[in-house]
Amino acid sequence: MRQLIETLFAWGPLGLFILAALDSAGVPIPGGVDALLLVLSSTRPDVAYLSAGLAVAGSAVGSMILFYIARTGGEVLLHRHTTASPRAAKLREWFDTYGLITVFIPALLPIPLPMKVFVLCAGVFDIHPATFLAVVVAARLPRYFGLAYLGVRFQEGALDYLKSHVGELLLLAAALFVILVLAVKIAGRRRARRLPDPQQL
Repeated sequence: MRQLIETLFAWGPLGLFILAALDSAGVPIPGGVDALLLVLSSTRPDVAYLSAGLAVAGSAVGSMILFYIARTGGEVLLHRHTTASPRAAKLREWFDTYGLITVFIPALLPIPLPMKVFVLCAGVFDIHPATFLAVVVAARLPRYFGLAYLGVRFQEGALDYLKSHVGELLLLAAALFVILVLAVKIAGRRRARRLPDPQQL
């Protein structure tokens, strides 16, 4: 795996696209995309933002591959369990309401948070592909362009800067999760209030 990463690094932005696609498609490369983007941005500032854009594109492609694998292979299993298990039906209801938040948060922050299992759930639980893709891109854009900026700004010290702020990033992840869950709940209550009362019909 190390030799593969070194080869892709030699390929520059194109190698980063391939690495991001592999990582998001389920090939275990923990931290590889972020680290390679930081190194490319710090050593080759002229291609920093091109590299970030290709990392976003590669991640989107890989995520959609994993999404459709889950949608195709998990459909039979899903229906079997949702009809036989109230717990599975409750899980699907929860994911329909809050599940994309669990995709957005780890896709946004450059710290090791579980994401692939939620991508698989998004495919299995019939989340609309365009909605899923929009969430992934919305999260990856600030993540990868932010990392490119850090690479250009701090150069060799970019990775150390990121490591020194892991605690703040974890707090940000927790805060974002709570805020987004509350926002979904508030929006759901407002929609419920606008619906006509069935007893008055």
